[in-house]
Order: sequence, then structure tokens, then C-alpha cells
Amino acid sequence: MRLLHTMLRVGNLDRSIKFYTELLGMKLLRRHDYPEGKFTLAFVGYEDESVATAIELTHNWDTESYDLGDAFGHLAVEVDDAYAACDKIKAQGGTVVREAGPMKHGTTVIAFVTDPDGYKIEFIQKKK
Repeated sequence: MRLLHTMLRVGNLDRSIKFYTELLGMKLLRRHDYPEGKFTLAFVGYEDESVATAIELTHNWDTESYDLGDAFGHLAVEVDDAYAACDKIKAQGGTVVREAGPMKHGTTVIAFVTDPDGYKIEFIQKKK
């Protein structure tokens, strides 16, 4: 068994694809419209789905936003330099909600950013 993807519902698909591809450096792996169901699925990731986990962005055509609730936590992305990754996000208009630095009660350097729909993404700095 392996984890295939995580699905996130998004209000504006093009805006979300731009965030994940341009700000986080993922690739648009595939996209398909389902006119009968009035929704579109787009898959983004760092590698082909045959070898790595992806994110499924689901856009229901008649829904502009969602209540995220408090059950979902975050996605985590390993980065070479969490400080530089935050600087890049801010320079491109993204939102950093927790600046890079050591985690509380530990030494791992982490940061948190949000995507356009408010989902949190944790940057975890690669250990040297």
C-alpha cells in the first residue's frame, strides 16, 4: 500500500494551481473537467503520481469558498532552507503565518504558510 493523494476543495482552481506550481514549485500533473457533475479535478505534485504522493485540487463550479473547520491540520513539505522558502513566498505575495525558526521544545526548523483557500502548509527544513 501507499498513499496516493490528499484532496483539498478549492474555491478558485486557477489561483490554487498557480500557488502550488509557482510558489511551491510543484507541477500540474493532470486536470479534467466533469461537466455533468459541475466539477474539475487537478492534480499537482513534485513527481509523477506513479512514484510520489500528489495533491488533488477539487473545484466544485458552484462553490467559491469552504469552511475549513478545525479537524484538518496541515500538509508538510521538506525544504532545503525554511528561511529562504518563507522569503520567496512573501516576495511572491503569499502569506507566512509562522516565520521560520526552531520548533517549540525542539531543534527542527519549521515555518507555516497558507494557500489561497487558507489551508496550512508546513515547511520542514531538511536536516544537514
